Amino acid sequence: MGEPECVEPRGVPQVGGGRERGLPEEEPEEHGESEVYDAEVRQVDVLNRLAGPASGGPGAGSDQAPPRTSHRDTDVLVTGHALAGVASLGEALTLIAQLADATFPLSGQAVFRSDREMLHCVGRFGLSEHAADTFRLPLRADHPAAQVARTGRPVVLTSSQEYRDRFPAAPAYADRERYEAWAFLPLTTYGQLTGVWMAAFDAAVEMTGGIGTFLVTLARLLGRCIEQTYDGEADHALSQSLRSSMGRIGPGPEGLTVTARYVPTGGGLMVGGDWFDSITLPNGRLGLVIGDVQGHDVPAAGLMSQLRTAIHAYAAEGHGPDAVLVRASHFLASLGEGRFATCIYLEADPETGTLRIARAGHPHPVLRLPDGTCLLKHVRGGLPLGLDLGEDDYPVSVVTLRENEILMLCTDGLIESGGHDMYSGWLRVRGALTPGGPDDIGGMADRLLNAVVAPQATQPGDRPVTSFTEDDIALLLLRRDPRDDHADGPGRNLRFTLEQDQAQGIADARIEFQGLLHDWARPEQVDTALLLVSELLGNVLIHTEQAAVLRADISGAEGHRRLRVEVSDRSDEVPARRAPGELSSSGRGLVLLDLLAHRWNLRPEPEGKTVWFELDEDGPEEP
Repeated sequence: MGEPECVEPRGVPQVGGGRERGLPEEEPEEHGESEVYDAEVRQVDVLNRLAGPASGGPGAGSDQAPPRTSHRDTDVLVTGHALAGVASLGEALTLIAQLADATFPLSGQAVFRSDREMLHCVGRFGLSEHAADTFRLPLRADHPAAQVARTGRPVVLTSSQEYRDRFPAAPAYADRERYEAWAFLPLTTYGQLTGVWMAAFDAAVEMTGGIGTFLVTLARLLGRCIEQTYDGEADHALSQSLRSSMGRIGPGPEGLTVTARYVPTGGGLMVGGDWFDSITLPNGRLGLVIGDVQGHDVPAAGLMSQLRTAIHAYAAEGHGPDAVLVRASHFLASLGEGRFATCIYLEADPETGTLRIARAGHPHPVLRLPDGTCLLKHVRGGLPLGLDLGEDDYPVSVVTLRENEILMLCTDGLIESGGHDMYSGWLRVRGALTPGGPDDIGGMADRLLNAVVAPQATQPGDRPVTSFTEDDIALLLLRRDPRDDHADGPGRNLRFTLEQDQAQGIADARIEFQGLLHDWARPEQVDTALLLVSELLGNVLIHTEQAAVLRADISGAEGHRRLRVEVSDRSDEVPARRAPGELSSSGRGLVLLDLLAHRWNLRPEPEGKTVWFELDEDGPEEP
């Protein structure tokens, strides 16, 4: 047998509308899904009648051996399962050819598809070069394949002589001198008659009973396989187009460096609902967006493409981050698809490093400090896009990047894949993001992805187990580049602003502050620092009407470091030490500072005041 060859069509042409082309009245206009089973039963009956006595049909002598059918059911099950996983028509024909045996002497195959006027051979197996390579036949032609395409009924030819007698004008594309019998069966895909399968046999074969049913079942499986192949090709083309457009991210303006990565889901598509984008804004600013549309299928990819385009357009018009997300949410809801999307959109100023960030139900960014310390940077947010619940509040958070600091934006696939939850996944991300310097931002992105999708050994000495992603992964890294050789050193600091309406932000500040001290040598001092920070922030929210600004800096060599924390507000009211009673709920802030801090004080400012304290890593034990 020869190697399978295929010429795949570019579309899914349909045979139908015969009356418009003046074809015989018996040509069906279309075959609905509800008619497929009845049509197959009729095809078996037609095969039995067409085969006749010459091939062991109803009029044959009783001394002829019946066809072997004992393994046909198993063959159908095994072949059907295998056909469900093929990627091309050639692979499908190869699988069917493996069913050939003495009672089923299948030797050649061809699949014919049609456009409105012509019949084309799009796949073959076991046929000689001249038998199918140039096959192009008008649907009106006197040919068995054309007749099947017109009528939807199978054609059985039990000998070369019958072939000549019934189709004298037919070209010899089916090797009439080489084969002994042929069966031409209709192929139904997408609920319509869309093609013809030719099975050619190099020995006489009984076309009735079990063989007839077997052929009809194979034609049905082949039709479904072709439908699946075309769906896969369409999905693949869409995925390639979307992924190609998403890969064209700009390098960023002078002073900022951007890198991005995308990993598709393990489900087979090259792109799903995750996306990122880079947008050039007025006044030299840069817009970055990352998002995730609900679902991991082609409809999610289509919605992603539309939403990505809409956000790009709103941002290019000059709208702020909050207005961009409000408009995007209304746009997604107006599509009526019943899906939502999470998203982060930010504007970056390369001159100052200021980032204005709006978040819609998306995971928080991660801030990598110059020394490799990683903090989960909590920013205010609203509901996911598209929910249309009448809440259009997407507050804008302001974050300032120091030189050599890197902000990471990602979709939840990077965090939660491989059975991880948000906490354990965050630890994995932190472990991959921390090593190395800030200069190789591309290597940092690759290291993050390798931590998720690269083969890993579960135990020392075990063979690596190849990982896969249950969800798409989109990743953006934004670095503020150093201006000169005197860039900020690898010091560690934290800036956090807490507004009066953000009482829940104290918990976020504690999480970020704890990340800042993740490698502090004395855990009891970390607890002390968290307590003091909570007290100072709470005092501002309770006793003033101003926002609290937290600044924390760590200096010195490891093991001998100093932590300095400052909390400022614009209120002129100076805190005073009190002697709170046993049941008092307040008044302990300065007492705690005096007891637990190594140094502390209050500093008046031109507007407001600052309360500060210091802790030494190698300082005295707490009282």
